Amino acid sequence: MHITFKLYASLTDYLPPDRRPGNVIELDVAEGASVAEVIAPFSLPVKMVHLVLINGLFVPPEERTSRALKEGDVLAIWPPIAGG
Repeated sequence: MHITFKLYASLTDYLPPDRRPGNVIELDVAEGASVAEVIAPFSLPVKMVHLVLINGLFVPPEERTSRALKEGDVLAIWPPIAGG
């Protein structure tokens, strides 16, 4: 199954070097893969996985191990961001 995976801000450092400038990578994942299963190979620190969206809709932390992705989904992740 094919999905689009986007990492933002400091999380782009976890993408392959050639994909960092665009912050996006196309992935082939197992049918019904969960958000957590897609994230795992990238070794993202749990504390840095703050805002998770599938197709622009928020995925709460308690659903990230069970929420299955579908063909063509866009999974986007942001770290905590402070501002002032």
